[in-house]
Amino acid sequence: MSEINKRVLTSFFLIILCFIALYNKIILTSLLIFFLFQTFTEFYFILRKLFNVKNKNKLYFILVFLLFYLLLLVIITWDIFVFEHEDMNLIFFLIVSICISTDIGGFFFGKIFKGKKLTKISPNKTYSGLIGSYVLSLLTTTIFFKEYFELFDLIISTLVISTFSQLGDLTISYLKRKVKIKDTSNILPGHGGFLDRFDGFLLAMPMGYLVYSIL
Repeated sequence: MSEINKRVLTSFFLIILCFIALYNKIILTSLLIFFLFQTFTEFYFILRKLFNVKNKNKLYFILVFLLFYLLLLVIITWDIFVFEHEDMNLIFFLIVSICISTDIGGFFFGKIFKGKKLTKISPNKTYSGLIGSYVLSLLTTTIFFKEYFELFDLIISTLVISTFSQLGDLTISYLKRKVKIKDTSNILPGHGGFLDRFDGFLLAMPMGYLVYSIL
């Protein structure tokens, strides 16, 4: 099976699993715990390669920070859906839509239009992909969420969240490049690890909540 077919099948499975989890609190809790464990494990896998024996204290400090950061994201997400905060639900789906459309827009625009590389951190990232990420995320949010948010707020938040989604992607790409690995794990066929798939969410999610607490 080709990598693109694996990627599509895995994405389809993840969408179904997440949809089921929204209606079953036990499955939701289990998925979030597994996400916390797997993401932290993949971070550890990268960081232990990045820091040598002399920098163990720095490694432990960063790992503790990441553990609390990931735990906070998981608790917030769990609270939103277990206690059914409708406004927060809507913002959560908005952020997810922006992250997904940012990823898809960047991938297809980059493949179709190619052009100058955006940065040496990730050779596959191009300026056309950057534009595509913003274009598709703006189209997605204005089509599906314009009835729920003011247009100006929607445009600003989309640009900010899309930017941080791309920064999250670039951050993980930079770390992988530093330690000379392609994927953070092989748990998701066609994608790699959780960090390969959900890297954009790690920065976009808290930033999205922050933006809408201000607007």
